Amino acid sequence: MPGLDSPVKFVRGVGPQLSEMLAAKGIQTAEDLLYHLPFRYEDRQNPRSLDELKPGETASVIAEVRGSALLRTRRMPLFELTVGQGRHVLKCIWFHATYLEGKFHAGQTVALYGKVEPSRSTSNFKMIQPQFEILPDASDDAETRLLEVGRITPVYESLGGSRLASRWQRKVIFNLLDAVRGNVLECLPAQMLGRLDMPDRETSLREVHFPPEGTSLTQLQSWATPAHRRLIFEELFFLELGLELKRRRMRERAGIAFETNNKVREAIREVLPFHPTAAQKRTLGEIVTDMRASSPMRRLLQGDVGSGKTIVALQAMLVAIENGYQAALMAPTEILATQHFLAARKLLERSSRKYRTILLTGSLDEDRKRTNRGMINRGEAQLVIGTHALIEENVEFDRLGLVVVDEQHRFGVMQRFKLMKKPNQPEPDVLVMTATPIPRTLALSLYGDLDVSILDELPPRRTPIVTRRVPEERCEDVWDFVRKQVAQGRQAYIVYPVIEGSSDDQPELDFSHDEPSAAVSEPASRSARTARKGKTADLFSSISGQKPTPKIKGAELKSAVSMHEKLRTGPLKGLRVGLLHGRLDPDDKEIIMRRFQRGEIDVLVATTVVEVGVDVPNATVMVVEHAERFGLAQLHQLRGRVGRGAAKSYCILITGQKVSEQAEERLGAMVRTQDGFELAELDLTMRGPGEFFGTRQAGLPDFRVANLVRDRALLELAKREAETFATAKSGEGTEAERGRVWARLKESWQRRYGLVEAG
Repeated sequence: MPGLDSPVKFVRGVGPQLSEMLAAKGIQTAEDLLYHLPFRYEDRQNPRSLDELKPGETASVIAEVRGSALLRTRRMPLFELTVGQGRHVLKCIWFHATYLEGKFHAGQTVALYGKVEPSRSTSNFKMIQPQFEILPDASDDAETRLLEVGRITPVYESLGGSRLASRWQRKVIFNLLDAVRGNVLECLPAQMLGRLDMPDRETSLREVHFPPEGTSLTQLQSWATPAHRRLIFEELFFLELGLELKRRRMRERAGIAFETNNKVREAIREVLPFHPTAAQKRTLGEIVTDMRASSPMRRLLQGDVGSGKTIVALQAMLVAIENGYQAALMAPTEILATQHFLAARKLLERSSRKYRTILLTGSLDEDRKRTNRGMINRGEAQLVIGTHALIEENVEFDRLGLVVVDEQHRFGVMQRFKLMKKPNQPEPDVLVMTATPIPRTLALSLYGDLDVSILDELPPRRTPIVTRRVPEERCEDVWDFVRKQVAQGRQAYIVYPVIEGSSDDQPELDFSHDEPSAAVSEPASRSARTARKGKTADLFSSISGQKPTPKIKGAELKSAVSMHEKLRTGPLKGLRVGLLHGRLDPDDKEIIMRRFQRGEIDVLVATTVVEVGVDVPNATVMVVEHAERFGLAQLHQLRGRVGRGAAKSYCILITGQKVSEQAEERLGAMVRTQDGFELAELDLTMRGPGEFFGTRQAGLPDFRVANLVRDRALLELAKREAETFATAKSGEGTEAERGRVWARLKESWQRRYGLVEAG
């Protein structure tokens, strides 16, 4: 009898060969297999009759195969299956499905799951690309028939082709549950389970795989049965317990207790360019309180675009510097690092004190890097700003007191730790700064080891940005509007989704992946522009929500390189039009950025490289072409590039001719609100947590059963329970039960959550 920690190859029905295929899916032990849960369920106790079906619904049916055929059309091969119940028939069609030829035979019984659509043929309805299973017949053994029909049947994602499909998984998991009956060790205290009204672990595993008769199919499909809730809570509880333990251990470490006397306060006052907002005062107070403590600070500073995070971070860095320590700020890109360097140097020039600020990036020549590294090592550089070059082995700080990590999700957690743990250094304080509003659900898991400060107020100089969606055929009106803004002394951005040519091999870009490439027309003709003359004044009052109409075949996504040339010589002729994208040499990027900041470029055509790093208060217009191709967070970040001065600013989202339902929702949200946290919640719901940041990059655990969008309430509960349990005086559970919890945490943290790293 295998234990749950036994290698999966020892599970009956697996063996060495299949275990290798399972390992590729992350299933290495018997426990891993049991935690591979069904993704949906079919009611094969009371299947739908064909005469009950209604168009538009998604249904499960069991019917007899009447016939099948492979149809070779000019466009593609189609496989057609006809099934029936009495005189009622249903057509099923699969595209490019030559692999199905010979799979079905008249008289077989099949289970089908798919969307019901009207049919123009002799059958009443049809299903396109339904999921299917051929059900057992008299030649199959009794156990197989028992698991397939006459019950609520679990359906699993394939673990590797037909060999590891649902039927195989049902049989192997059923046998495994039978083998471990009575030997599944409970990992949560009985008192906790009773208080939360949750079943034990073995019952939960058994009932999520093979639900007892009478279980609500609706609850099963939404992972809301008591068994599902218990397993989800279990996973989230151990995540939150590990994070709570990290927080407590961090408070026990020796850090730097900074002083905040009159000398420090005067140093901060000297560099402030404006009166801080109440939110800035509050968050700085939270940060400084942490810095005064003798344990290392670990804090996340969240703030929407333009909320003034950088000035708060600079004040915190001055606290460290005035205490005789060095401060480091790490940014994800050279453009952003350079931006921070120039802004910090300009602000510090206001001070009567002589601070030395240096920049360290990968593109600096070797002599310059060697010189800067020497200044860092000798403590001559008080404020060091750079990219990942700061965490290279040959960079040694003399007395590092504070680390500020900007746009943390672009680094990965391990890099943050690496910068903290320089050899022969006391534990520095760490402030993680992000302009991407993080929904509370993600903050509890992704940044659960950090205390959180939120800047929820914009500085008074920031004005709301007028956002409108514009159909592509009105591009010429947009270019007229841009010209008028430039004539008033303003500047504009025009952003495209690709640098040049196709979107392939352009890793800097982060498209939304929910739609195929749209067919896109070229800008309207000059005659059409003349016909519309005089309508530009209505641009921000009459066109929101209009849809493009004509479809031009063979058109491609517009690119920054090609449109830079077309705009420069066409609609924007006579204006100073620059080009900025990720493939330019770093020196060229910096030159273009500085020219735009100095007002020597009127219009900057760019890719999403301007999403962060370019701060131009005089820029009042952000035009995004093919806006339906961008993610919600990207659009919000791009919009945040304007509205940084006192003048009224505009964001124009130009859409192509094919817009998916999800893109419509994103664009509608952009027009409706500028609240970054509201947009982040929607973005998380639409894309899911893995896509929101990129699981591996961000350090987000690869959950087995939990889903951060669906299970928000359980995550909150798990956090509260973990905090209570970690308190030694809580007394929850017997000594043996608490020992099992801590043992389980150690195993879970090291194996399942290794990216977040405990302790």
